[in-house]
Amino acid sequence: MWFDESVFYQIYPLGFCGAEQANDFGEIRHRLGKIGDEIPRLKELGVGAVLLNPLFESERHGYDTVNFFRVDRRLGTNEDLKLLVEQFHENGIRVVLDGVFNHTGREFAPFREVREKREGTDYRFWFNIDFHGNSRYNDGFDYENWEGHPELVKLRLENADVQNYLMDAVRFWIDEFHIDGLRLDVCYLLPAWFMEMIRRTVREKKPDFYLVGEVIHCGNFQQNVSPERLDSITNYECYKGMTSAFNSENLFEIEHSLTRLFSSQPWALYTGKRMLNFLDNHDVPRVCTALKERRNLLNLYTLLFTIPGMPCIYYGSEFGAEGDKGENDAYLRPCIDSIDRSAYPELNSHIRKLAGIRKSSRALSYGSYSKATLQNTNLSFVREFEGEKLIVAINIGAGDCTVRVEEAEGTDLLSGQVRNLNDIYLPPFSASIYRRN
Repeated sequence: MWFDESVFYQIYPLGFCGAEQANDFGEIRHRLGKIGDEIPRLKELGVGAVLLNPLFESERHGYDTVNFFRVDRRLGTNEDLKLLVEQFHENGIRVVLDGVFNHTGREFAPFREVREKREGTDYRFWFNIDFHGNSRYNDGFDYENWEGHPELVKLRLENADVQNYLMDAVRFWIDEFHIDGLRLDVCYLLPAWFMEMIRRTVREKKPDFYLVGEVIHCGNFQQNVSPERLDSITNYECYKGMTSAFNSENLFEIEHSLTRLFSSQPWALYTGKRMLNFLDNHDVPRVCTALKERRNLLNLYTLLFTIPGMPCIYYGSEFGAEGDKGENDAYLRPCIDSIDRSAYPELNSHIRKLAGIRKSSRALSYGSYSKATLQNTNLSFVREFEGEKLIVAINIGAGDCTVRVEEAEGTDLLSGQVRNLNDIYLPPFSASIYRRN
């Protein structure tokens, strides 16, 4: 499928476009063009799909939706989004939106009516309401929310009217904007039958529609990565493992995860299934801030692009953008104009090269994974598919090393060097991607 072979690029539109942090529900500001201006650069970077975080009308950050059928006025109009998707498609880039189906904002019209009419409206069945309690907002009733956040009202997904509303929204997004996929927010809280409902709905419109679930753990979720439910999930285990292993100079940590998830062992969880891999996103510190040894930044991206699954770049991180959570997530979601694009020019160039390598290699999109050699500060592994064999070797240490894989010649796709794969020399803080000749 197209998504298996794509490099993803994640954009948090409200931050990227410099929108106000709170919606005053006033005039429309046409800001989505700021994303459109970046399309030529993203195409040059090698991006094949863009993931847009919430952009429908919300109170603050997008995950508190109040209207599933209207673009947030801080970003523009439905026509603006339609034009933006057209521009992406004209440049060969697919578009995936963020589907927030577990909860809404308090100003969502059905919930607002419950606040006004209490038992006098059938919308009370859209939520899990306790009319004998009281909320932190002193509503005179209490309700289920998302993980202790009363501003995010939990939807009662088993309600048929809720299901119809949400599926109508999905159909509308496909028909109106021609999107190619959805990221299912907090997918770990969505029932399996709901994932199947979404799959049936999108399959009627687009057989190759991409569904990726946000899952902050990887264990025991593999049954949901199936043709009837999801194509992929977010790989939080390797997100943590990659940076942590580099910071502790203990590559055993990340290799353990790679073998546990993707090896040919019968107990491996996601062998043959592809996950969405990332080094940072809108919820976690920027990789350039989290990584202790900056000389390993290129190595970390080399690993991201060569492990099983699809690599996803968070906007601005290709320039080495910094950012920690601080008091709130706003530090992770800055306007693109505030990011210094000249800080790490070699990183941007390296990502373009990695994207080109990935595009030319089916082994990186579909190949098996097996460990070749492993030490605290160096690792090599093999990706193999239909006769193509790649050997990835990484040295994160301050000293050089030599790794021995097999008695055969290979060409380094990063440097063009031809070498015997039983004598792969790695200078300090370096990596190679050899294709066996």
